[in-house]
Amino acid sequence: MENKKSKPTECPQAKKCGGCQLQNMSYDRQLSYKQSLVVKLFAKYCHVDDIVGMDKPYNYRNKVSAAFGTTRSGMIISGIYQSSTHNIVKTDSCMIEDKAADEITVTVRKLLRDFKLTAYNERTERGFLRHVLIRRGFATGEIMVVLVTSTPIFPGKNGFIKKLLTLHPEITTIVQNVNNKFTSMVLGENQKTLYGNGYIEDVLCGKRFRISPQSFYQINPVQTEKLYSKAISLASLTGRETVIDAYCGIGTIGITASEHAKRVIGTEINKDAVHDAVINAKINKIGNIVFYAKDAGEFMEEAAENGESADVVFTDPPRAGCSVKFLKSLVKLSPEKIVYISCNIETQARDVYFLTKNGYKVNSCSPFDMFPHTRHVECIVLMSKHN
Repeated sequence: MENKKSKPTECPQAKKCGGCQLQNMSYDRQLSYKQSLVVKLFAKYCHVDDIVGMDKPYNYRNKVSAAFGTTRSGMIISGIYQSSTHNIVKTDSCMIEDKAADEITVTVRKLLRDFKLTAYNERTERGFLRHVLIRRGFATGEIMVVLVTSTPIFPGKNGFIKKLLTLHPEITTIVQNVNNKFTSMVLGENQKTLYGNGYIEDVLCGKRFRISPQSFYQINPVQTEKLYSKAISLASLTGRETVIDAYCGIGTIGITASEHAKRVIGTEINKDAVHDAVINAKINKIGNIVFYAKDAGEFMEEAAENGESADVVFTDPPRAGCSVKFLKSLVKLSPEKIVYISCNIETQARDVYFLTKNGYKVNSCSPFDMFPHTRHVECIVLMSKHN
């Protein structure tokens, strides 16, 4: 087991990168700091459980994204954007990223030079490779490599792919994603599979999940299993409930909860994720769950207007939190319990305040360290209707 009280590991890029804001703290101090952040926001409602940390808080990210660029001297570099900028900090390895993913990224960088391909320049909007996105199933070992290019034309494609697979036979699929827009988004709308199935699978909470390039999947599977187990436990499902999984992604929470509920409804605006969710339900032979490709707020609004009901609502929104439309519809739908999972405790606290002013009380608050060495905290808040 990792000694949480040991001195912090030195990262050579810490000052330049800024991604690991708490890297200078020992891990036990990081946990204490994050606990205090949650207590400050939620202790006025209920007791805050002790934060759940990691035994080995390194190399936990199963999703790695590297930006590519060129220095003034003409050298191709890859790495992480410096905090709050688009300046690339050249990085060969990162203490929180999957080691295999980092090694593949370095290989791609070398192959660009060997095949006389260029890196994209945001200022001139010229060049070939913009990003490399790699996802690895920690349970299955499957690896997806997404080459994000500025054009669908890929000179020397067959030779490039063959060489990459020779050097890294552990890769199970390679996808070319085309992003030709001036945007901060990594992935574009169009893509094609160059090798393999175009997706990977992983196992979480005893269920198997398909993951496509565009789909959301928690980046720390070790902590995610603890997080989801706690969330479902807090819901106290008996097998008779109708459950809504809002912002459901590829269906991880809903599918995991399905064996404890009578019926589960998942809603998600990302059509690629919903496509994966439907397949994931079939893979796991789940017959009591349905998915809708619809904005969570709109779905809840329609459900409330149509007089439908739900006993429990799980909601795991983006960092911006729940929309006002969603929150008002949630209150109108009036589930007995709300299990609110969030990676942004500030927006979570804002939404919880709204719900406490509209008929709900806070029963429990459980923080999890999903992102060691960063200032982010994941938190589950259980709410129920006032009697």
